[in-house]
Amino acid sequence: MSAAAPLPGRLDEIVEAFTDLPRDVKLELLLDYANRLPPLPERYAANRDSLERVHECQTPFFVATEVEDGHVRLHFDAPDESPTTRGFAGILHAGLDGEPPDDVLAVPADFSARLGLNEAVSPLRLRGIAAILGVVQRQVRTQTRQSPVSTQH
Repeated sequence: MSAAAPLPGRLDEIVEAFTDLPRDVKLELLLDYANRLPPLPERYAANRDSLERVHECQTPFFVATEVEDGHVRLHFDAPDESPTTRGFAGILHAGLDGEPPDDVLAVPADFSARLGLNEAVSPLRLRGIAAILGVVQRQVRTQTRQSPVSTQH
Protein backbone atom coordinates (compact mmCIF):
# COMPACT_ATOMS: atom_id res chain seq x y z
CA MET A 1 0.00 0.00 0.00
CA SER A 2 1.42 3.41 -0.95
CA ALA A 3 1.77 6.20 1.56
CA ALA A 4 -1.02 8.75 1.66
CA ALA A 5 -0.40 11.99 -0.16
CA PRO A 6 0.61 14.88 2.06
CA LEU A 7 -2.23 17.02 3.30
CA PRO A 8 -2.29 20.69 2.39
CA GLY A 9 -1.64 23.54 4.74
CA ARG A 10 -0.43 22.70 8.21
CA LEU A 11 -2.72 19.67 8.45
CA ASP A 12 0.08 17.32 7.43
CA GLU A 13 2.20 18.49 10.39
CA ILE A 14 -0.75 18.10 12.75
CA VAL A 15 -1.51 14.58 11.52
CA GLU A 16 2.17 13.72 11.86
CA ALA A 17 2.07 14.90 15.49
CA PHE A 18 -0.79 12.47 16.20
CA THR A 19 0.85 9.52 14.46
CA ASP A 20 2.05 6.71 16.72
CA LEU A 21 0.98 8.41 19.95
CA PRO A 22 -0.69 6.27 22.60
CA ARG A 23 -4.47 6.68 22.85
CA ASP A 24 -4.41 8.77 26.04
CA VAL A 25 -1.79 11.16 24.63
CA LYS A 26 -3.84 11.58 21.43
CA LEU A 27 -6.83 12.56 23.56
CA GLU A 28 -4.69 15.06 25.49
CA LEU A 29 -3.48 16.56 22.21
CA LEU A 30 -7.06 16.75 20.94
CA LEU A 31 -8.03 18.61 24.13
CA ASP A 32 -5.10 20.95 23.62
CA TYR A 33 -6.50 21.85 20.19
CA ALA A 34 -9.92 22.39 21.80
CA ASN A 35 -8.35 24.92 24.17
CA ARG A 36 -6.60 26.70 21.29
CA LEU A 37 -9.80 27.31 19.31
CA PRO A 38 -10.15 31.10 19.13
CA PRO A 39 -13.40 32.75 20.18
CA LEU A 40 -15.79 34.01 17.54
CA PRO A 41 -15.10 37.50 16.25
CA GLU A 42 -17.63 40.01 17.60
CA ARG A 43 -19.38 40.29 14.21
CA TYR A 44 -20.37 36.61 14.49
CA ALA A 45 -20.85 36.47 18.24
CA ALA A 46 -23.35 39.32 17.93
CA ASN A 47 -25.07 37.75 14.90
CA ARG A 48 -25.06 33.98 15.33
CA ASP A 49 -27.68 33.62 12.57
CA SER A 50 -24.87 34.32 10.11
CA LEU A 51 -23.25 31.01 11.08
CA GLU A 52 -24.23 27.70 9.49
CA ARG A 53 -25.09 24.80 11.75
CA VAL A 54 -23.43 21.43 11.12
CA HIS A 55 -26.38 19.14 11.80
CA GLU A 56 -24.30 15.94 11.72
CA CYS A 57 -22.55 16.97 14.94
CA GLN A 58 -24.04 15.64 18.18
CA THR A 59 -23.70 19.04 19.82
CA PRO A 60 -24.71 22.44 18.43
CA PHE A 61 -21.81 23.34 16.15
CA PHE A 62 -21.64 26.31 13.79
CA VAL A 63 -19.30 27.43 11.00
CA ALA A 64 -18.60 30.62 9.10
CA THR A 65 -16.02 30.68 6.34
CA GLU A 66 -14.65 33.79 4.68
CA VAL A 67 -12.49 33.97 1.58
CA GLU A 68 -10.63 37.27 1.36
CA ASP A 69 -7.52 38.24 -0.55
CA GLY A 70 -6.87 34.64 -1.56
CA HIS A 71 -7.01 33.25 1.97
CA VAL A 72 -9.64 31.29 3.87
CA ARG A 73 -10.62 32.39 7.36
CA LEU A 74 -12.41 29.86 9.52
CA HIS A 75 -14.73 30.66 12.40
CA PHE A 76 -16.22 27.96 14.61
CA ASP A 77 -18.70 28.01 17.46
CA ALA A 78 -18.83 24.93 19.67
CA PRO A 79 -19.82 24.68 23.32
CA ASP A 80 -17.06 24.34 25.91
CA GLU A 81 -18.85 21.19 27.10
CA SER A 82 -17.95 19.49 23.79
CA PRO A 83 -14.17 19.16 23.94
CA THR A 84 -13.92 16.51 21.23
CA THR A 85 -15.82 18.59 18.70
CA ARG A 86 -13.94 21.71 19.75
CA GLY A 87 -10.69 19.75 19.33
CA PHE A 88 -11.58 18.80 15.77
CA ALA A 89 -12.48 22.42 15.06
CA GLY A 90 -9.17 23.47 16.60
CA ILE A 91 -7.30 21.08 14.32
CA LEU A 92 -9.08 22.43 11.23
CA HIS A 93 -8.47 26.00 12.36
CA ALA A 94 -4.79 25.41 13.11
CA GLY A 95 -4.31 23.49 9.88
CA LEU A 96 -6.30 25.53 7.38
CA ASP A 97 -7.02 29.05 8.62
CA GLY A 98 -5.21 31.51 6.35
CA GLU A 99 -4.56 28.94 3.62
CA PRO A 100 -5.54 29.46 -0.04
CA PRO A 101 -8.97 28.13 -1.10
CA ASP A 102 -7.44 25.44 -3.33
CA ASP A 103 -5.57 23.99 -0.35
CA VAL A 104 -8.73 23.87 1.75
CA LEU A 105 -10.62 22.23 -1.10
CA ALA A 106 -7.83 19.66 -1.58
CA VAL A 107 -8.29 18.11 1.87
CA PRO A 108 -9.81 14.64 1.43
CA ALA A 109 -13.09 14.04 3.24
CA ASP A 110 -11.53 11.19 5.24
CA PHE A 111 -8.40 13.03 6.38
CA SER A 112 -9.43 12.64 10.03
CA ALA A 113 -8.78 8.90 9.75
CA ARG A 114 -5.09 9.77 9.52
CA LEU A 115 -5.25 11.23 13.04
CA GLY A 116 -5.62 7.68 14.35
CA LEU A 117 -8.42 8.58 16.73
CA ASN A 118 -10.66 5.69 15.70
CA GLU A 119 -9.73 3.75 18.84
CA ALA A 120 -10.29 6.80 21.07
CA VAL A 121 -13.31 8.57 19.57
CA SER A 122 -16.68 7.19 18.49
CA PRO A 123 -17.45 6.75 14.78
CA LEU A 124 -20.28 9.27 15.18
CA ARG A 125 -17.80 11.92 16.30
CA LEU A 126 -15.43 11.04 13.46
CA ARG A 127 -18.31 11.54 11.01
CA GLY A 128 -18.84 14.91 12.66
CA ILE A 129 -15.37 16.14 11.72
CA ALA A 130 -15.94 15.00 8.14
CA ALA A 131 -19.21 16.93 8.13
CA ILE A 132 -17.49 20.05 9.51
CA LEU A 133 -14.88 19.83 6.75
CA GLY A 134 -17.66 19.30 4.20
CA VAL A 135 -19.47 22.46 5.28
CA VAL A 136 -16.21 24.44 5.22
CA GLN A 137 -15.40 23.19 1.72
CA ARG A 138 -18.92 23.88 0.44
CA GLN A 139 -18.77 27.42 1.80
CA VAL A 140 -15.36 27.95 0.18
CA ARG A 141 -16.64 26.59 -3.15
CA THR A 142 -19.66 28.88 -2.96
CA GLN A 143 -17.49 31.92 -2.29
CA THR A 144 -14.99 31.03 -5.03
CA ARG A 145 -17.55 29.50 -7.41
CA GLN A 146 -15.61 26.25 -7.72
CA SER A 147 -17.20 22.90 -8.50
CA PRO A 148 -16.70 19.97 -6.17
CA VAL A 149 -14.06 17.47 -7.25
CA SER A 150 -15.57 13.99 -7.44
CA THR A 151 -12.36 12.30 -6.29
CA GLN A 152 -12.58 14.03 -2.90
CA HIS A 153 -15.66 12.08 -1.88
